[in-house]
Amino acid sequence: MLAGPVLRRLEPGRLVLWLVGSAPLQLSLVLAPASGPPRRLVLDARSCRVLRVGRHACVHLIDVALPEPLPQDTLIEYDLLVELPDGSEAGIAHWAPHLLHRGESRPNLVLRSRSDNILFGSCRKPHHPAPDGLARADALLAEHLERADERPAMLMLCGDQVYADDVAGPMLAAVHALIRRLGLYGECLDGAVVTDSDALYRHRASYYRREELLPAIRSNDALRDRFFGGSEKPIFTTANAHNHLVTLAEVLAMYLLAWSPVPWQLVADAPAPLLEPRFAERWRRESEALAGFRRDLPGCARLLAHVQTLMIFDDHDITDDWNLSAKWETTAYQHPFSRRIVGNALVAYMLCQGWGNRPEVFAAALDELAAMTATADLDDRLDAPVQDALITRLLSFRQWDVVLRTKPTVIVLDTRTRRWRNRRRPGHPSGLMDWESLTELQHELLDETAAVIVSPTPMFGVKLIEVVQRVATFAGLALTVDAENWMAHRGAAGSMLNIFRHSRTPGNYVVLSGDVHYSFAYDIQLRELREAPDTDRSPHVWQITSSGIKNEFPPRLLEWLDRLNRWLYSPRSPLNWFTQRRDLALTPYLPDRRKHGERVWNGAGIGQVWLDAQGRPLRIVQHNADGGYSTRFLAPEEDASHATASGKAFREH
Repeated sequence: MLAGPVLRRLEPGRLVLWLVGSAPLQLSLVLAPASGPPRRLVLDARSCRVLRVGRHACVHLIDVALPEPLPQDTLIEYDLLVELPDGSEAGIAHWAPHLLHRGESRPNLVLRSRSDNILFGSCRKPHHPAPDGLARADALLAEHLERADERPAMLMLCGDQVYADDVAGPMLAAVHALIRRLGLYGECLDGAVVTDSDALYRHRASYYRREELLPAIRSNDALRDRFFGGSEKPIFTTANAHNHLVTLAEVLAMYLLAWSPVPWQLVADAPAPLLEPRFAERWRRESEALAGFRRDLPGCARLLAHVQTLMIFDDHDITDDWNLSAKWETTAYQHPFSRRIVGNALVAYMLCQGWGNRPEVFAAALDELAAMTATADLDDRLDAPVQDALITRLLSFRQWDVVLRTKPTVIVLDTRTRRWRNRRRPGHPSGLMDWESLTELQHELLDETAAVIVSPTPMFGVKLIEVVQRVATFAGLALTVDAENWMAHRGAAGSMLNIFRHSRTPGNYVVLSGDVHYSFAYDIQLRELREAPDTDRSPHVWQITSSGIKNEFPPRLLEWLDRLNRWLYSPRSPLNWFTQRRDLALTPYLPDRRKHGERVWNGAGIGQVWLDAQGRPLRIVQHNADGGYSTRFLAPEEDASHATASGKAFREH
């Protein structure tokens, strides 16, 4: 067993799990509720689809319809029994003991009847030196393992679960070693200097110089002309593309190494590649950071085996600035090599993330993937025409979003593939959702009393940073500052605000986001509804952002940006009337551990929010990955009480 199981969609009558083995496995699922007899289900082809992606790598997609619904709000132990060649069976305690908490013989899960306790976060970069927020969440789970009422309803991963565009050298070496060990399938590369994946892995620029092999390297006209014959080139805009993943095998290996400690054991003895001396110090630093990442991996895998996990992409899951503008899309998808790079990351996302959110919508795409790999065992190479056809299907796919009809309803937005393109200025940022997808969102919200909306990018961010992005956009530098926010496109921003104003949409919204590498919380009211004399309905929006799980913003830069934002865009500042916020009454929540009046919190970790019966936040916490005290975001009235109580305790001491 290489990775998993990962718990995905959990419903009383349906369980969805993901795992990867080195061969097709004969599996039986055992379910043992705390009250009631255990159940055993043999997982046949109808409930477990096996897709081979290498000679020794098979993805198992488990989607089980249960004959009798499982009880809610109670502990349910489960096991996956693997049939061995001698006819005996082995369970998780045998083949993945790292997935068990102390004292457990089997992992367990809880089907919560309400989505009123949610863990969430984004941006998990393996070679960032901070500890892993998923391991911190696992430690928190261990404290309440036997308390079903304290268990989170779900873990929501809001984007950048992997960084396909920013890979450490030692991680890329592990990726290549794992490709060899598992026999992950190679591929032909059209329009590139190298003809196939094997040539790419051997190329002298494969480590720390891959930007030379990517489309549109402006600093090297000769190489670019050789690469593309002088035609217009797409630009891979990340500043850290030195080891950008290219092939499907590379991205699949990255997922295995990001989610499980087992593949690391398979590549422990892999030799380091030959490097230029100038890269030696960087390799050393990255190796130290990855050593910490590997130490935390058992806890991360254990969390994913105990809590329902939903996932949605952001740009780094594919490539930096993915679909930022109409011009980016036109140039990137017109060249076969850049189209293949983006497409491979999207195929891997579908298989390792997207499928588990909505298994029923991916049947046709999985059929094409199976056809793509069907002949690969003959020459260890994917069928290129079928691969390109699958990529074409996924680039136009329109069902990446997710709706959970829980209490409250949870709606996960696709803010990457259905964008409102700026046709008049194609180089300017697109709206994060187009008119059609926003209309569909409004339809999903009709007659709901409350909703949790997951938007990978915050709907309401730090205003000063949004202004800087807007100025850079007018200067033609949208790519330089990642000018992607809801307010960057007037049509998309206005439509979203109108959805909040609709008389039949909810009164309470909680928006969960990531992306920005710092954490904050706002309470927002629409001014005209709040002040309207003929209605007492005052919709509330709480913007809660947790980022990153294993990433952080440069601390001094964030300190100055936060300070300037407080001076220029305080709730009473007249500057707000020159922005989209003139229609909003925005009140920031304050971190209880702030030292200098900060409104944002900078530190790797995981967010958690508890909701009341009306879908309003009861408690907002950022659990810090370093294991220190958690940071609570306080409303102004809570903050005043907290300060009074702290002062009294200090005086008494």
